[in-house]
Amino acid sequence: MSKKPDVKKIRIALLVPSSNTVMENDLHAALPKSRFTVHTDRMYLIETTREKEKEMIEIHAPNAADDLGTLNPDLLVFGCTSGGSLFGLDYDAKVCRELGARAGCPALGVISAVAQALDRHAIKRLAVITPYNDDLTDAVAEAASTGREIVGAFGMGITNNVALADPTPDEIVAFAKSKLAGLSFDAIFISCTNYQAFAARAALSEALGVPVITSNSAVIDAILEMDRAGLFIKQIA
Repeated sequence: MSKKPDVKKIRIALLVPSSNTVMENDLHAALPKSRFTVHTDRMYLIETTREKEKEMIEIHAPNAADDLGTLNPDLLVFGCTSGGSLFGLDYDAKVCRELGARAGCPALGVISAVAQALDRHAIKRLAVITPYNDDLTDAVAEAASTGREIVGAFGMGITNNVALADPTPDEIVAFAKSKLAGLSFDAIFISCTNYQAFAARAALSEALGVPVITSNSAVIDAILEMDRAGLFIKQIA
């Protein structure tokens, strides 16, 4: 009896800020290893501010996308929520189109994946939690507001990108509960790919009784949904 040929795994090309220590680990842990491989390149970033994120996108992201294109990926993920949110969803889509063209594959932006997740849940009243300063927190909330009301958006004020990963899941849950007390909402969006929000998701949802969508959970769900819909080309090894 002949052995069936192996199906080539789907290659996810992941672009993250250079000081991000969380997102690739979340994707490696959550995406089935029998189906996906994740390959990361980095865009230089130290300071989490609008000016430095714009510089990251315009100067460093194109070269990183070129690098990732050499592995013939099936999907490029632009893994920076606040960067993609700087000028709204259309900006995120434009950045992804340009980076995907350089890598030779479709591209997915985090804030666009979040918008898709919110639409799937039919969320109308949304609370937003971030580790960012007020400027980036407001930008993310504005990008997430299309078709829904933002009842509150609260950030921890961290502007050193590597430090975004420092708050523990328990600290994220405590911060969210303290800021959202007394507010009425259908769901919580916890922004930032370099924030330990994916690990805090279940505890916060249980504590507040609403769905919790994080940057990394939205990307993971979007990739799995794309696969279920047959949008990846299945190649035979």
